Amino acid sequence: MNDMTSSTIRKIIHVDMDAFYASVEQRDRPELRGKPLAVGGSAARGVVAAASYEARAFGVHSAMPSVTAKRKCPDLIFVPPRFDVYRAVSQQIRDIFAEYTPMIEPLSLDEAYLDVTHNLKGMEIATEIALEIRARIKAVTGLNASAGISYNKFLAKMASDLNKPNGQAVITPKNGPAFVENLPIKKFHGVGPATAERMGRYGIETGLDLKSKSLAFLQEHFGKSGQYFYGIARGIDERQVRPDRIRKSVGAEDTFVDDISDLGLAIAELKPLAEKLWRHCEANGISGKTVTVKIKYSDFTQATRSRTGAVPIGNMTDILDTSSTLLETVFPFKRPVRLLGITLSSLTNDAPEASEVQSQLNLDI
Repeated sequence: MNDMTSSTIRKIIHVDMDAFYASVEQRDRPELRGKPLAVGGSAARGVVAAASYEARAFGVHSAMPSVTAKRKCPDLIFVPPRFDVYRAVSQQIRDIFAEYTPMIEPLSLDEAYLDVTHNLKGMEIATEIALEIRARIKAVTGLNASAGISYNKFLAKMASDLNKPNGQAVITPKNGPAFVENLPIKKFHGVGPATAERMGRYGIETGLDLKSKSLAFLQEHFGKSGQYFYGIARGIDERQVRPDRIRKSVGAEDTFVDDISDLGLAIAELKPLAEKLWRHCEANGISGKTVTVKIKYSDFTQATRSRTGAVPIGNMTDILDTSSTLLETVFPFKRPVRLLGITLSSLTNDAPEASEVQSQLNLDI
């Protein structure tokens, strides 16, 4: 039964903290307020973990090399991340959510889905619940949150971006399908740059273009994601909000503009993947024992190589060294490589400075 014909239309809220890490730093250090700020390392090989809205105005964003960020914004102030503080604030926010519903699905430290169809306050209007939650977050933490309200997870996520920062928006069952039809594919949650590029080759640029494709076409060209794309093109997303969902693995991957045949170039492409993966591990107080490298060749065939250690990975260098060694085992490549990915599994909270937090994040690069 889809979202539009369910006997009870679901009420889903997606709460997303505004520039979370950077906002915490500006809250705790008043001299940084109103200034372009980046959380991360300023060294030559550093990466921006988060950027304040003042920095974003210069084009600075997360995952950007620090040298690039400094070039875009010469007055950019770098501060080192304090993940223990971010985790503590995230728990305060989680506690506020729990006052309204037990149906909480965290996506990361700074965002979560809430199902408030049947809520602990007995409130009928989801937009009022979202307003209350955002006001409570502001009162308790001093930080701003944005929210999206809709009848499914996909549209709630899309709605939370509409009035950022410090705002909220609702997408109703009546206007959901039309909203999706007018949405550029590259803005779809769950469609990364590589997938958007592939869709573009099939003439899919908007939600309406996606809607014009048959289920069989989408499954043929996009595999198991085809069913999901078919649904969201019609404003339908039957995924449930899953409380305390724990991922079995986290990963990052990248599709290259030009296929790679050289081992040195391929290993160089592993570094940003390892960095992104480890930043997520640090932020969420997790690690894992198993490193897997995924290799997709130019003919779309793929191979994986894994290694499991006796203890959890301790730093980014370990991820990079292990994945590089695994990649070397398939060289010379049987065909040029179009995609590389690194996955960390056998997850544990026994990482350095571990905390009992949820691990769930889309690491699409």
